[in-house]
Amino acid sequence: MISKKAKYAIKALKVLTEEFGKGPVLISYISAKENIPKKFLEAILLELRNHGILQSQKGKGGGYLLRVDPERVNLAQVLRVIDGPIAPTPCVSKHFYVRCDDCTDELTCAIRPIMEQVRDANLAVYENTTLKTFIPKTEAPVENTAPTDSAVTV
Repeated sequence: MISKKAKYAIKALKVLTEEFGKGPVLISYISAKENIPKKFLEAILLELRNHGILQSQKGKGGGYLLRVDPERVNLAQVLRVIDGPIAPTPCVSKHFYVRCDDCTDELTCAIRPIMEQVRDANLAVYENTTLKTFIPKTEAPVENTAPTDSAVTV
């Protein structure tokens, strides 16, 4: 389960993705649009900025904006910044590995292989879901592909 902080981070990043390329976005705008407490949001955005996902601009016309294209930021990156390890147990974490204190032998542990499967299933979704995913795709106009009289051959 992801934390409320991570959920707010994703909601804020969705807004910043919608505004990508339009310039900085005010914290108050994101807060109001996604119903996120402003002080909590400030801390979240600062954390995302400190990890290189966002950049900020001070002064008139300032705010936060994505540092990179939304297609290059996936949920795994965001969740690791906000919540830390994604793995269900520390012994299967790819980035935050710690041996379980109650485990006598990882090679014969019955739980570890299952936790690796859970980790891999979650990662498959998180790593393949970019911020761009949160923006509805605009439908391309459908071309009429029916043959016209001049295109019909006998």
